[in-house]
Amino acid sequence: MTRTAADAREWARTGTELLLDAVAGLDEAGFRAPCVLPGWTRGHLVAHVAANADALGNLVHWAATGERTPMYASPEERAVGIAKGPALSAGELRSWPAASARRLTEGLGRLTDEQWHREVVTAQGRTVPATEIPWMRAREVCVHAVDLGTGITFADLPSGFLTALSDEIRAKRGLTVLPDGPLPEVAAWLAGRPHSLADAPELGPWL
Repeated sequence: MTRTAADAREWARTGTELLLDAVAGLDEAGFRAPCVLPGWTRGHLVAHVAANADALGNLVHWAATGERTPMYASPEERAVGIAKGPALSAGELRSWPAASARRLTEGLGRLTDEQWHREVVTAQGRTVPATEIPWMRAREVCVHAVDLGTGITFADLPSGFLTALSDEIRAKRGLTVLPDGPLPEVAAWLAGRPHSLADAPELGPWL
């Protein structure tokens, strides 16, 4: 499918709402509990999602001003943001992702048509137009909302998002044949997450 920046902004909004609603119901013990990602607590994951919004905000600043502003000042900065999650209180782990998501949304909303097409560089070193920023965020909040392990599944995500996600991962993994099954389960399998597909080969984690 052909996705647009407008599509991605809507998917990012939906994923953010799902994630923040789930986070709102967690207490201190809930944040200390493991998430779906091996070796991470929910506190680690929430800190990662919050820091990601701040990092993408740097790319929005780059697009808005033309001033080169990398997502992270160094490779270590991303790891530091994740690592501090377990040290934060439940209140901080609820407020940080909400505030950072709001700042990112507001920044994107101020971009002009010209600024949307300025090139920025992702943390992986890819040069992309700023129109890719909403898609980068949609992937983070939608997939990680499931990774929280609070009951959200891929079936709760927008079908258009699942199609776009599946198309992207399939291309990056170089897969020509997909197993039969419902789209949410195929997307989960492609992303290396738990799924119900029988006899599907195991894939490593993605994102």
